[in-house]
Amino acid sequence: MSANAHDTGQAPQTAQPLVLGIAGSPRRGGNSDTLLKAALEGAAIAGARTQTLVAADAGLAPCRGCNDCSETGECILADGWQDVFATLDSADAIVVASPVYFATVPATLKILYDRMQPYWARTHVLDRPRPPRRPGAVLLARSGGDPYGFEAAEATTRSVMAVLGVDVLDVMKASGVDAPGDIAHRLHALEGARILGSAVALEAARRRQAE
Repeated sequence: MSANAHDTGQAPQTAQPLVLGIAGSPRRGGNSDTLLKAALEGAAIAGARTQTLVAADAGLAPCRGCNDCSETGECILADGWQDVFATLDSADAIVVASPVYFATVPATLKILYDRMQPYWARTHVLDRPRPPRRPGAVLLARSGGDPYGFEAAEATTRSVMAVLGVDVLDVMKASGVDAPGDIAHRLHALEGARILGSAVALEAARRRQAE
């Protein structure tokens, strides 16, 4: 699993909220990665600590649909899920960035999404207390040729965010970015991602202060 803290330019403080960025693309340095980097830069400028979880490096196998988590609240697969769950639980806010493949998210990210079933089982089946609500955002990038747009990718991601107790502040959509570096020329999109990352960080800080 890749979950690396980024230097925010400030001394670490427990009062600083942690904004977790989930990189959903199977390749590094593409358009969705660039949007996520900009969003986390905005979060850092707003005073947050930032961390990145790369779905493709998380070491997760596909969900088997065995429903054992409905009995225990835990997954029976012996892979990297404990580290992934610990990373998710430590975050005060979550930002997901993903390309759109055939109108939805790529398989690397969908595997991570499906493995969130224990979170659903804990609250909806086992009646365990729900964690505090936290803010988040979604960043989606796609080429211009698919007539089915962003709808499926957005709905799938919102479903998972709901299970994780994340209130999505906004969904940013960049269309017509075909080559890996195309987003670098969309300065308004990068600035929009920074602004959204800042808003998520400020909302996370506000909620921490209100606790």
